[in-house]
Amino acid sequence: MRISAALRFLTLLLAPFLYFSSGLAGPPNVLLILTDDQGYGDLSLHGNAHLNTPHLDKLGRNGIQFERFYVNSFCAPTRAALLTGRYPVRTGTHGVTHNRETMRSNEVTIGEAFQAAGYRTTCIGKWHNGEQYPYTPPGQGFDEFFGFHNGHINNYFHTKLLRGSKPVETSGYITDTLTDEALRFIRENRRSPFFCYLAYNAPHSPYQVPDKYYDRFASRGFDPSVSAFWGMVENIDDNVGRLLQELDAQQLAENTIVLFLTDNGGTAGVKIYNAGMRGGKTSVHEGGSRVPLFVRFPQRFKAPRTVTQLTSHIDLLPTLMELCGVGRPENSLALDGMSLVPLMEGREENWPQRTLFTHNPISETNRYPGAVRTEQYRLVREIKGPQGGSSARPNDGSAPPWQLYDMLSDPGEKQDLASQKPDIVADLSARYEAWIDDIFDDGLERLPIQIGHLQENPVTLHAPQATFDGKQHFFSGPGFAHDWLTNWTAGETISFDLEVVTPGKYSLLFRYGAEPSLAAATLETSCGRQQLLTPLIPATPEAIALPHRDERGRARYNNRRWGELELGAMQLPSGRQTLRMHLPSGAPKGQLDFKELQLTRKPTSD
Repeated sequence: MRISAALRFLTLLLAPFLYFSSGLAGPPNVLLILTDDQGYGDLSLHGNAHLNTPHLDKLGRNGIQFERFYVNSFCAPTRAALLTGRYPVRTGTHGVTHNRETMRSNEVTIGEAFQAAGYRTTCIGKWHNGEQYPYTPPGQGFDEFFGFHNGHINNYFHTKLLRGSKPVETSGYITDTLTDEALRFIRENRRSPFFCYLAYNAPHSPYQVPDKYYDRFASRGFDPSVSAFWGMVENIDDNVGRLLQELDAQQLAENTIVLFLTDNGGTAGVKIYNAGMRGGKTSVHEGGSRVPLFVRFPQRFKAPRTVTQLTSHIDLLPTLMELCGVGRPENSLALDGMSLVPLMEGREENWPQRTLFTHNPISETNRYPGAVRTEQYRLVREIKGPQGGSSARPNDGSAPPWQLYDMLSDPGEKQDLASQKPDIVADLSARYEAWIDDIFDDGLERLPIQIGHLQENPVTLHAPQATFDGKQHFFSGPGFAHDWLTNWTAGETISFDLEVVTPGKYSLLFRYGAEPSLAAATLETSCGRQQLLTPLIPATPEAIALPHRDERGRARYNNRRWGELELGAMQLPSGRQTLRMHLPSGAPKGQLDFKELQLTRKPTSD
């Protein structure tokens, strides 16, 4: 949803008068901080004796702590729910890669709601809800964007990020760099209401961190992954301290709502300290989805408070809209969440007994892994996979029976009560099945990649977004962000599902690696009736050294300087199209790697 600049100006002009009349100091600013893969136990406030997070601890102690706050148990679904106030499958988000992380563009986001209310909006850091416009922050209500679109980046030092849709080189460590950008945004918008969504990518792997943070833990005997992970957490804490100090310096602290939360359960540190919970990232047990939420708003809430009722990521949008006096934009979809303001004000008497649901999507059809959480019970149905569920095969038949735990008497989920309390299992599982039917009502698909928007030209199609046949596979296994396809041999095809919104002439740039034996091969590229035949030129990608701390990172996260080959230009009609790249059956043997394809729309005068 978009509104005119004149309407935004009028809304911004009138908003302070509405707030002054209600006794408040004007529309509050919002600083929403989200970290990546930091669990509930990765804070000294929550009893972790190995960590020191004084700034986050103070934020929690001085504000409102939500003790039982739940999200999804991995990245992209949590972000979609946070942005929309809706369960993620409703938004189209049902995975973390292969375009399953993409949120439908008709979703009305928190960015669009605040933008329509006259706020200056920015998204800084990790997006992970769509890689091409209009699924990106500029297409979803954010005036500014500085960060990256996909699930992770491979290099945390002096890395390349996007400003808007244009790549820019940065210097320094990424968490410091993202904080610098947030500080700039706060200073430049200190005289008008702002909404700053700061989504740090740390402490998600790859485990890279400056020496002073790493050495503190390595010197105490922690392994490299834990030393880096907790070092990244302490670096985040230092940067949160910088943000809070800047709000004080700009005299904005009283009227700025600061929120801190994380996107799923922890990873590297879980094996050492997990606040007594079972499970971490990707698990549908408590430790996979219970995370911290701290909210500080001194202008409205003077005294610290701890909220123990069940709350969720779907509640943040309606909560912030109520606190800021932001109305529902036109064409808004029905929300699943509810405002937490009554709990923040201590009005608990009429708060309902809630049932919260978690689903870890694996494919477009899977009903499990999943969980149901009530005030007393957690009902769990797992699908075992190499990463606790998210990498399991899409086969519901492999799901073992439901497990039931009494979270009041057994918070560590040690005793399965399913056989002792079949009536409760039947009740909660029936609620889950009905919920699944409801959230899957619109169906799921891997959304096509849109090309031809003025806001993004060129458009890059990444290997994990492709479909492919034969014996091709991703270099690092699952095909997460920045991976590439390898073992592309004669007779095999790579395809992309496109939606051309503006017909025209598009030039194609192919990024790849090819062994010398493929010098005699010709790549066939087609879309509809258009076809290009391009002789391959051998290219040996050069490995780029990355500052990984752990061996798994060295194996899994790799950067290359890829060869580039101009394939030519195609005249593409509007509408849904399939773009195919085919290595003919008669091509010589040799390894061909595919990284990405860049499409640039030519000016109409060409």
